[in-house]
This record gives sequence, C-alpha cells and structure tokens, in this order.
Amino acid sequence: MKAIVRATAVLGAAALLAAGCSSGGSTDTSTGGVTKLTLWTGFTGPDRPAYDKLIADFNASHPNIQVTMDVQPWATLGQKLPSAWATGQGPDLATPSSDPGSIYQYIKTNSVIPLDSGVGTGDAKINASAFPTAVDKAFSQDGKLYAAPANLATLVLYYNKDMFSAAGITDAPKTLTDFQADAVKLTIGGDKPTQYGLSLADHQTIQMWPILQWMNGGDIVDTKGCAQINKPASVEALKSWTDLVINKHISPVGQTGADADTLFSAKKAAMEINGPWAAAGFQQAGVNLGIAQVPVGPGGPVTLASSVPMLVARSSKHQAQALEFLAWWTGKTAQTTFAQASGFPPVRTDMTDAVAANQTVAQFALALPNAKLYLPGLTQFAQIDNDIYVPFVGKITRGSDVQKEADSAASAINALTGCKS
Repeated sequence: MKAIVRATAVLGAAALLAAGCSSGGSTDTSTGGVTKLTLWTGFTGPDRPAYDKLIADFNASHPNIQVTMDVQPWATLGQKLPSAWATGQGPDLATPSSDPGSIYQYIKTNSVIPLDSGVGTGDAKINASAFPTAVDKAFSQDGKLYAAPANLATLVLYYNKDMFSAAGITDAPKTLTDFQADAVKLTIGGDKPTQYGLSLADHQTIQMWPILQWMNGGDIVDTKGCAQINKPASVEALKSWTDLVINKHISPVGQTGADADTLFSAKKAAMEINGPWAAAGFQQAGVNLGIAQVPVGPGGPVTLASSVPMLVARSSKHQAQALEFLAWWTGKTAQTTFAQASGFPPVRTDMTDAVAANQTVAQFALALPNAKLYLPGLTQFAQIDNDIYVPFVGKITRGSDVQKEADSAASAINALTGCKS
C-alpha cells in the first residue's frame, strides 16, 4: 500500500543552501526556441514507469517544450520544495506531496499560481469540469483552481478467491452485513489466527478506517470543519469494527500499509481494501485475485479517493507552457495511456468507454462517482491525520472506549479548525 508521507516545511540552513543551488526550471531555460521545464515528483513506486512514459510521450509530441521529471522520495521533496519555491530556485511544476491538503501551505506562502487562465474546453485547456467534483473542490480555494490531479485512485475490495472457495463463499460481499460476516467466517485459528478475514492498516498508509465510518453514514468532519467523529453513526460503526478486531481477531492490530499488503500477499488474509498500485504485486505473489467494489452499508455506496496535486510555481518564467503541459497531462489521450500503463483510473469522469476493456482499471473507474477524499479542503489536514485520527484508531483497536476517545478526538479537531458548534 502506498504509504502517505507527510510534508514538513522546517528546514535547516544546509537545506536552504541546497535548494538555492537547485537546477530547477524556474530560471529562464528557453534556448533555441525550446522551453525546458522541470517537474519534481515523489513517484518512486512501481507505478513510476507509467509517469516516465507520459513525460516521454509529451516531449515527443511537443518539440518546443521539453519536460524533465526529477523523482525524489516524498519526505525529501517535502523538505526541499518550500524553500526552493520561496527563493525562486525551484521547479516549474511539482507534486508537493501525496496529500491533497498539502497545497494550502503553498497557496498561503504565495508560491503557486491559480490555473484558471488555463482552464476551459478543448485539447489545449485544462478541462476541470471533467474532474470528479470532490477533486475539483479539494484543489480549489476562494473559487480558484490551484492544482490539477497528477493521478487519481479509488480503493476497492481485493479478495483471495481460493480462500473464499475454501470457506464456501461464492462471491465478494456486497453489503456491510455480509462483509462483516465474511470477515469472521474467513478468520481461522481463534485467538491466534493462521488466516485473517481482513487485513486492516491504521498508520503509514492510505486510510482505510474512514471508509468503515462512511459505510454507516458517519464521518470525521463535515464541510464546515466541525467534527463528526463522535456522532452516533460514526461511533456505532467504530464500535462494530473494533469489536470484530479485538474479540473476533479478524485483522491484526497496528499494521502499517506495508504490513497489511504483506499479510495479504502472503495469503494469510482473505480481504484487503486497497488501491490500483497494489494489484500487480498481489498477482505477482500468486494470489488468485478477485476485485470488487467496497460493500454498501446504510450510508450508501462509498469509497476513498486519492489524488496527488500538481502545481505551477509562481516563480516559473514559463507559466504558459506549464499550463499547456497540465492540459495535455489531464487530456483524454494521455489519460488513456496512463490508465493502460499504470492500472489507475483516468483523472477524468468522462472516459468510461476508454477503460472498459481493462477489467481491473474498470473496477477503479466504476468507483469514481462514489469516492470521497479524506479530510478534503482542510488546511489542518496533516495535524488532524497525524496527531488526532491515527492515534485515535490505534487506541480504540487496543480496547479504549470508543465514545470517550471519539469525544476527545472531536474536541481536538474542533480546536484546530475553529469550529464553534
């Protein structure tokens, strides 16, 4: 599972000097009629070849604009980029973090430009109306679009067909009731399982636990930033799932994303909620893999969406060309190529027919209309996730009282967001 690494903006003098010596594309690099752009990204994972292919395709089709992608670990990128952009020495474009909420620190420091001058219809424009509403909203502030999605992922239910067959279960669960019942039935070994029904992670991961709340109609915060984590629908869901974890042992406690993936890959867990980046690894591990939509509970069909933002530096001398690159990147041709190469769904909602032939990609695309971003639109995203939500899940899965911990988490969230309700 792709771990979400939080960006930090606290830098030492050495880091500032390193940023100042950067060879980023914000300086004037137009030579011989060719504009050279630099893009910093954190795409170091197994999906990197798909991004490399897009860059190669763009450069081949745009001889007057050449893009170089500098790939760094997310943590390194998060340390270097704030000062690099602040001093005008950074790249023309960057994906600052795998967290959508990371854009706000760069908007606040006036390091990036709104993309609105590049938004419109047609191949030469960023067609923001084709982005999922949740993504468009998360990447906007004060009515202006500041980021385009570098990718878009949804989470689905992976399951081991062989384990299902051995348990006499003929199909993936479609309802919350069946989901929980199957997780119990597929857990073998009592207090010390040799096989778990579900592999759940709670830290260093893309979040799974919010989906369990959403399925029951609960949430963490509302659109005004007011805590919902201690409301009845959320508490009911969390009590139900923590009971299954603690008393029915359906999943190990305290797993990282990597732990959860390893458990499923090793055929020691029957189900896992995960994104498109995991499919190839599970198949290579020899799992007889099934892919289905996240089961539906009282809250209706829902899953989690993840999107990495791509921004344009205010210091870039080639903003028009950077916007042209974003228009191409999010266009139908590039997104068809990317979906085929990566297994991710397109960043657009108007390409169902283009991905229908690939059943894996089609499952992720099918989830797009019901997908929600985690803590969207909150400048306090990282604090709520790191300091409140992750520790909260850790406590309740180890036996702490759900309502008490939820009330405490709600108070902490409201203190951060300024909610007075």
